[in-house]
Formats: sequence, structure tokens, C-alpha cells
Amino acid sequence: MPLFRFYTKKRLAASLILSILTFAFIWAAPLRAQDETTLFEADGRATAYIAEDMTIYLWSGKPVAYLYPDSGHEGFDIYGFNGKHLGWFIRGIARDHDGDAACGVKSAVSLPQLEPLKSLKELKPLKSLRELRPLRPIFSRSWSDVPCRIFLFEGSEG
Repeated sequence: MPLFRFYTKKRLAASLILSILTFAFIWAAPLRAQDETTLFEADGRATAYIAEDMTIYLWSGKPVAYLYPDSGHEGFDIYGFNGKHLGWFIRGIARDHDGDAACGVKSAVSLPQLEPLKSLKELKPLKSLRELRPLRPIFSRSWSDVPCRIFLFEGSEG
């Protein structure tokens, strides 16, 4: 009989550990995702996101750009991993060199759509030497003719 009790306690402990691990796995992904900021196209589609380390990923998981603090102004410069200056990220809106909005956070879009599941993140390439940023234009109230994913893809390595 003592052997039976030991076996039952061992099974119960293993079951409890498995339940805890399952719970942690299921709830860990949404908690990590809260540290990411989704970027939406003008039409409300989620197309990219900013990870906790300031890297910008396309929804496919491809790292294409990163945010670099703008020492002279509020906000950030957006640089591609290829070193190209893409634009500025200020008050939740990514702006191109013409000053138009290329993409923005949920509150910047009139009708944001539900976010689909993200693909796994690819490995980040090495950052190339950053080119000099141009002078900031006067920001417009218009959306850019270039979709967000294309705007950001200009900073990718390949």
C-alpha cells in the first residue's frame, strides 16, 4: 500500500507541474505582446510592430528598421538596418520624408481592424552605419501614398 500512495503522489505532482507549465505557456505570449506597439496602415490593417527593444518588425516577422532617439527634438528617427533614414516616429505616427503619415498606432487610425496572429520574429541583421538624417519637413495631416509595409521595407537588408 505505501508504494501505491507514493506513485499517486508522484503522478499528482507531475500533473500539477504540467498544469502550471501549460498555464504559464498559454499566458506568457500575451504578456510579452503587451510590450509591443502595433502599427496600422491608413486602411486600419495591422502591418508592423515595434518590439520592446525598439526594433520594427513587419507582421511577417522580418526586422526592417529601428527607432533611434532624436536628441534635438521629441520622438525618434526611423532607421533601416541598411543605414537608410526612413522618417520619424512622433506621437504614435511614423512619418516619411514628405511629412505624411506612413503608419500609426491604433489611436491614429479611424477604423483599426483586428490584429491577425504574428509570425515568429526572424533574427535581426547587424545595423549598418546610419546616414545623416534630412531636415524635418512640416508634418501634414495626410496619409502617404506609400503603404506602411513598403515604407518600412526600404530599410531592410535584402
